[in-house]
Amino acid sequence: MSRAELASARRVVVKIGSRSVIGATPQAGGSPEARFPSIAAQLATVREGGRAVVLVSSGAVALGRGRLGFTARPRAIAQLQACAAVGQSLLMRGWEAAFAERSVTVAQMLLSHADLEDRERYLNARGALDALLELGAVPVINENDTVAVDEIRFGDNDQLAAMVCTLADADLLVLLSDVEGLLDSGVRVPTVDNVDAAQELVAPLTGDDVGSGGMASKLEAARRATLRGLPVVIADARMPNVLERILGGEDVGTLVTPSAARLPSRKHWIAYTLRPRGDLMLDSGAAKAIREGGRSLLPAGVVGVRGSFGPGDAVVLRTLDGAELGRGLTRYGTADAATLAGAKSHEIRARLGFHGGDALVHRDDLVLV
Repeated sequence: MSRAELASARRVVVKIGSRSVIGATPQAGGSPEARFPSIAAQLATVREGGRAVVLVSSGAVALGRGRLGFTARPRAIAQLQACAAVGQSLLMRGWEAAFAERSVTVAQMLLSHADLEDRERYLNARGALDALLELGAVPVINENDTVAVDEIRFGDNDQLAAMVCTLADADLLVLLSDVEGLLDSGVRVPTVDNVDAAQELVAPLTGDDVGSGGMASKLEAARRATLRGLPVVIADARMPNVLERILGGEDVGTLVTPSAARLPSRKHWIAYTLRPRGDLMLDSGAAKAIREGGRSLLPAGVVGVRGSFGPGDAVVLRTLDGAELGRGLTRYGTADAATLAGAKSHEIRARLGFHGGDALVHRDDLVLV
């Protein structure tokens, strides 16, 4: 994919990190208004060019922490939630004031993982987002940190941004941070065609005192977005007119090219939005049939069951050595799946007293990852 092709993007998701919003150190009582005008002006210009834009903005916890007088990022969930509750209004006030200078209406959308995991709520969120874009507003999306706990978190806003791309049916994801892109020995990497190879250049995700992401997180978000068929650009929010330069085809930041095999929306949702509730261990024959033949998972190929899941939940399919083969929606719960392990399809009714389908995971509900 060439840089020039980015100009054809009609829906753009832009994610901006906490450091780019508030700087390296939150100041108690600080106001965010002075940080936002540059990005708001650029997004307004992008809109004037006929594109729809969605902003995923970090910064609520960091802003709230400053206002509440914390000198370091709290560790307790309740304190983080309190910081988010205080900071979210400061964050939106900053964006609203910045966009008002360009007569652009902004709309707040707070999402939790549960909103996107439940298919009905996911479709409702997509409908609301589409309506806002059609009405000319700029949705400002953030995780609903006030109610989020570890079990229902997205992980960080890089991952949220990747999921929002599917929600918004976007054409391009831009991840803005305080670095010029992926670096190899201090030198910017212009293009990444293989995310696996690129991840070897960065340290594992650890987070810091201000933000929770990092380059490892951005590359994982890029992986998810590119598997949906989107190009991703990782760039420096401090660069003048960075968004216009990206959409103008200039060689700025790191371009992560889209995967040649684009996952349909539903399968992308199964693989990268749903949280697996358990594991199904497969024998070598079943693993080969799924990997090479595109087959469904039948009970005969299952040698082990772990976790606690019900019919319709997501599960991980693993080979005998524990490697992840794929993810899918199971048609049977934990106890029934364990009862059926190793059984022939014609034995299902005899073992369970009912027949819920020949496959534990049908190929239409299965994604190789």
